[in-house]
Amino acid sequence: MFDGKVTFIGHASNGFLIWGKSSVFRFVNFYIRDMRQRLKIFVIIWFTWIVFFQVSRILFMLCNWSITSTFSLEENLMPLLLGLRMDLAMASYWTIIPGLVLTASYFISNNASKWIIVVSYYLLGIASAIIITSDCELYKHWGYRMDLSPLFMIGKETAASVSAIAAIRLLSVLIFLMTGLWMLMRKFIHPNLIFATGTGRQAIGMFFITAILFIPIRGGLGVAPLNTGVVYFHKTKSYPNHAGINVVWSFMENVSSNNKYQYETNLMETDVAQKIFSDITHSTDSTHLVLNQPKPNIILIIVESFTAKVIEPLGGLKGITPNLNQLCKEGVLFENFYASGDRTHKGLVSILSGYPAQPKTSIIKSPRKTESLPFLPATLKTIGYHTSFVYGGDVGFANMESYLTFSGYSHISQDKDFDTKLNTAKWGVRDEHLFKRALTEIDSAQTPFFKTILTLSSHEPFDVPNVSSTMSDSEKFLMSCSYTDQWLGNFIKDAKQKDWWQNTLVVITADHGHRAPANEPYYESSRFKIPMLWIGGAIKNSQRINIAGSQTDIVATLLSQMKINANEFVFSKDLLRLGAASYAIYYFTNGFGYIDETTELVYDFDARNYLTKKNLTSTEPMQRSMAYSQILFTDYNKR
Repeated sequence: MFDGKVTFIGHASNGFLIWGKSSVFRFVNFYIRDMRQRLKIFVIIWFTWIVFFQVSRILFMLCNWSITSTFSLEENLMPLLLGLRMDLAMASYWTIIPGLVLTASYFISNNASKWIIVVSYYLLGIASAIIITSDCELYKHWGYRMDLSPLFMIGKETAASVSAIAAIRLLSVLIFLMTGLWMLMRKFIHPNLIFATGTGRQAIGMFFITAILFIPIRGGLGVAPLNTGVVYFHKTKSYPNHAGINVVWSFMENVSSNNKYQYETNLMETDVAQKIFSDITHSTDSTHLVLNQPKPNIILIIVESFTAKVIEPLGGLKGITPNLNQLCKEGVLFENFYASGDRTHKGLVSILSGYPAQPKTSIIKSPRKTESLPFLPATLKTIGYHTSFVYGGDVGFANMESYLTFSGYSHISQDKDFDTKLNTAKWGVRDEHLFKRALTEIDSAQTPFFKTILTLSSHEPFDVPNVSSTMSDSEKFLMSCSYTDQWLGNFIKDAKQKDWWQNTLVVITADHGHRAPANEPYYESSRFKIPMLWIGGAIKNSQRINIAGSQTDIVATLLSQMKINANEFVFSKDLLRLGAASYAIYYFTNGFGYIDETTELVYDFDARNYLTKKNLTSTEPMQRSMAYSQILFTDYNKR
């Protein structure tokens, strides 16, 4: 019988041990004994950076005390709590270099290791302190956390705009931060920079521990990587949300991302572009009313990847979406409707803010820009609507959380709000459970309500019942569309039995199209064509609308039916207004597509040339699309 004692095979230094309680302890002790000092230094450095960033956040709030003091204690404590996640990430970034040096210290001299750790610590500290100090002052003037903008103004009006008092204040903050870093180094790090000898096995262990830093850097083990949306909690004010942001993380992310992208705005003469844009987006004619009441409940269903290619009434495949096919006969079907972009986060902005997608980047990546947009939920909220959003996935993905929080939704349900046993799919909770929860939430909602439902089951990897690994991607996609259609149909069937149905408008559309099942080139219009269907008790009668439009036009079309001014949604046109221009524009990686009643164009900005010209009989379509793009790019650059 095994008694738990250690039995050695050979010498202990070789590490050959028979498994036992005490043997495991001694083996682990042997393995890490020469790592202890390095682990201690590693943890101390990591922890000092966390303290540094938390103190920096407090300094930011003190520098902006005139704003900070207007908020409650809870509103000022929440940024410290929520911001800790970003601080952990940034502290982990800055600890990678010491971690690698500590790994290499088994093979290089002690003096070299110490020198690299000390110098890198101070250099990163100086860079961080400069960003934090600059941000404290710039926020007073700009109202958003520091990005690359100051770099474009160095040598111009920057120095002149800083008063002597502000300069003294900034210098004091910088000195305070640098002194704090120096004290942390002298008291906690430098005295411990004493390394014992070790072996390659300890080096491997130290490298593995350093690699673990990528978990907090990414923000955890979930699908969505860390973004500034994790600190957004206030639904009406920007400052408490902004205070939670780690400005060094935000700045570095801005440097490395497309947020720095500035568009060319010389596609045509400005006044010409403005004139053409105004002509195609505005009409003074009356609106064709399809609603039987001016203030219905509104359910907006945004279906993941639902391309028109799977919807039979829109020319798609037969039998894929039988429920949606039938519903198309019951309401107002827009037959010539397109997504503005090719990603969910782009589609959300186009639908809810009437703002087009952009090539190269997405405005949702920059909360500072998105906060300047108009929002459909916020507009409806001002006239008494109760707004809510439900999604089976993580709204933190692609910065959607910050956008949705600020857009006017009073309540947001996501994957973590469902029973954990339902969270079984790759992206979260399947559409079956999503629609059931949405119906339950609607039953208890105050009227009038605006409920947005975003599905996810028809997203890769198409994790739905009856999908097998032997199927092709196209087959999996079609199966997932059928699955979502089934539960969408059940949702509408159940909704029709509710008392609120007769006073409700349901708008069904997609976040974007999809390459399947035909796998056309990324710029083809068929990849962007999606459904838009209006049904419900608030609809007068079924009809088909042939005018070309896109997701950006949903806002103006809907608000016009409710006799609400939609002028702030400048890129949105009313598809039901008599005399409205029939066209749609979509954007892909670095180009756009244009569709009207007869013509199709595809333009590539990199090639500076048209990839497609179908039925082009005049220059008007080219002028329209270029004018629209120039106005969009100018607007984006200014936000």
